[in-house]
Amino acid sequence: MTPPVRRGRMPAVSDADIRRVAAELLVAQGAAALTLRAIARELGITAPALYRYYPSREDLLAALRRDICKQLADDLAAQVAELPDDGVVRLFAICRAFRHWALAHRHEFTLVFASPTADGSGTVRRFDESFGLVFLEAAGKLLAAYDLATPPVESIPEALRTDLLAFQGELMALLAGSDQKFPAEKFDLGVAYLMMTVWVRLYGHVTLEVFGNYPMPVSDPDVLFDAVLTDLAAGMGLTTGTAG
Repeated sequence: MTPPVRRGRMPAVSDADIRRVAAELLVAQGAAALTLRAIARELGITAPALYRYYPSREDLLAALRRDICKQLADDLAAQVAELPDDGVVRLFAICRAFRHWALAHRHEFTLVFASPTADGSGTVRRFDESFGLVFLEAAGKLLAAYDLATPPVESIPEALRTDLLAFQGELMALLAGSDQKFPAEKFDLGVAYLMMTVWVRLYGHVTLEVFGNYPMPVSDPDVLFDAVLTDLAAGMGLTTGTAG
């Protein structure tokens, strides 16, 4: 009888190793390549060993999303840290930096901003994410120093007001538990509506560009994006010069 072959011990891995390999696979091949089996193969372990750290693939993706959001927040904050302490300058610099990041990190953008969550409730693009707090800081500075052209409450579709009240309440609770200097006394429904529509337009434009879905050929996307920012500034009652 042939004696059993003694197998070598599997290499020890850490949570950081798993997330590092997952991030490398994401960058190289996209989210479709992020299977527990593929990650285990790269680490030289069996797929069931990963369940000690992540009960499912979606749990691993959620952790990876958080890592990406944190890195994005750090990158955005670093890029505006040396700018003048002005909400307009910083907000539009963040918009440009977000676009540049999305174009340079298409797979990461897709996972975080264009992939459904496990329960189908939407995508991770809320202001309570770490990168969202960077936007909120600039928005707070902007609101404190400028009188924005916010719509009167009666002009906001009534069907949206309940949602905006919930959004307003969530943000106020978030800001109360942070060190953000946000002028709460100015944060009415008009401001909430303006913040939401600005984000929707920014996110929508960047998504169209990342996925190549412009409705027409655009020879100079930078010019188009700057035109969009100028239009957003005008909608907030800011001049073209202050947004540049």
